[in-house]
Amino acid sequence: MVLKILLLVLFFGVMVGVGLYCRRNATDVNGFVLGGRNVGPWLTAFAYGTSYFSAVIFVGYAGQFGWKYGIASTWIGIGNALIGSLLAWSILGRRTRIMTQYLGSSTMPEFFGRRFQSSSLKVGASVITFLFLIPYTASLYNGLSRLFEMAFGMDYTVCIVVMALLTGIYVIAGGYMATAINDFIQGMVMLVGIIAVIGAVLKSNGGFIASLNGLAAVTDEAVSATPGVFNSFFGPDPLNLLGVVILTSLGTWGLPQMVQKFYAIKSEEAVKKGTVISTIFAFIVAGGCYFLGGFGRLFSDRIPLAENGIPVGGYDVLIPSMLSGLHDILIAVVVILVLSASMSTLSSLVLASSSTITIDFLKGNFIKQMDEKRQVRCMRVFVVVFIIISAAIAIFQYRSSLQATNSNSATFIAQLMGVSWGALAGAFLAPFLYGLYWKKTTAVACWVSFIFGSLLMVANMLFRSSFPTLLQSPINCGAFAMLAGLVIVPLFSLFTKEPDRKMVDDAFASYDKKVEVSQKRALID
Repeated sequence: MVLKILLLVLFFGVMVGVGLYCRRNATDVNGFVLGGRNVGPWLTAFAYGTSYFSAVIFVGYAGQFGWKYGIASTWIGIGNALIGSLLAWSILGRRTRIMTQYLGSSTMPEFFGRRFQSSSLKVGASVITFLFLIPYTASLYNGLSRLFEMAFGMDYTVCIVVMALLTGIYVIAGGYMATAINDFIQGMVMLVGIIAVIGAVLKSNGGFIASLNGLAAVTDEAVSATPGVFNSFFGPDPLNLLGVVILTSLGTWGLPQMVQKFYAIKSEEAVKKGTVISTIFAFIVAGGCYFLGGFGRLFSDRIPLAENGIPVGGYDVLIPSMLSGLHDILIAVVVILVLSASMSTLSSLVLASSSTITIDFLKGNFIKQMDEKRQVRCMRVFVVVFIIISAAIAIFQYRSSLQATNSNSATFIAQLMGVSWGALAGAFLAPFLYGLYWKKTTAVACWVSFIFGSLLMVANMLFRSSFPTLLQSPINCGAFAMLAGLVIVPLFSLFTKEPDRKMVDDAFASYDKKVEVSQKRALID
């Protein structure tokens, strides 16, 4: 226990120290939100990866989908690396950096407002961002609390308050640069931690081959009658597995807190290096999490099951149960690992939310005159507001779940993240992507995508039983919203008023600006 506490104190001390150190970089809007657009490849790549993977992934998704799909759940991590990282950086990274700098936009809603010359579009995007980032943030606390209760016997409410307080301190003090540096430190912890934990868990079951053989012997007639289905290539339910891959991989293309990382990147060299670093990070962390979760059924003797075959207490108890038998040092590493993942994502979410409310919602609409200092001060206030609201939701949900008698109440992590990601990416992915690549994209098409994606996920949350069977899952519904947006935006753009041609031509001309490079980058005749 002393070792665990010392590691936590050291970890928290470093996080707060970095925040205070970076205060000088957070004196204006550009510095507070984007780090002066001068962030190198390692910091940007790790900021992207650690914002991507949180306790929601490690505890909620890895546990639930490892139980459902067995070792095939590793495909989710592979999809996260190839689609959510490699393709995202390759397709969005460079163009996002160039276009947003030309337009002078610091947030995704501000990009929509300036790209499509619509202040109402900016306000609408900011409202959607704020509303749907809150439930995602609330889910972060839930996953972290499971491990803290296992390792320290600490009350859930205390976990929430401590995590929220410390994250708030370093974000308020140092802004984006403090977040990026801390993300790098937290990312290193995640890399080392996930490798150590996988090795220990497999060793406890006799090694990799013995673990696979044990998984092959597991049967669950309620899931599949096929022998060895949980160590098969695509698992017992490939179609629903594909839905998870699409949501968690393609979804990053439309999430404000993810795309905003590209706004701040320093140079062309940083884009190239960042693409490689981010992809490798995702392979190890995401692939490792889902790979680990795939062996969850080997620990079913530690987990009481309900009559429907679902673990009592929900899927979120699986990963903590798998880790509970590890050595104290490894448990301490796991706690720091998940704390790192959660705090990095939380800091990214609160920064994205506070900046969009200040810059896109209040400035120019409710507060006409808002200088740089006032904007930064306002963003710091909203960091506090956002953290308090999300923490209150997490505590309320936890208290409610204690009174619930059915095990489905504890599947909250995956459901909440599915609704949040589905709404945000369903609304924003297609307009943002087409806005970067297609001159004829219209403001009306953006509005249709915003309304369709967000309302579809709200309807799924409220009237789930009325949806077709495949779309009753918020995961599949979110994936459908994203893919539908890719059709909706070009379709409505063809039949609605084109944007101002000169403005669009000038914006796209920023891609063709002539720059000089050394011969090692480009050969000449």
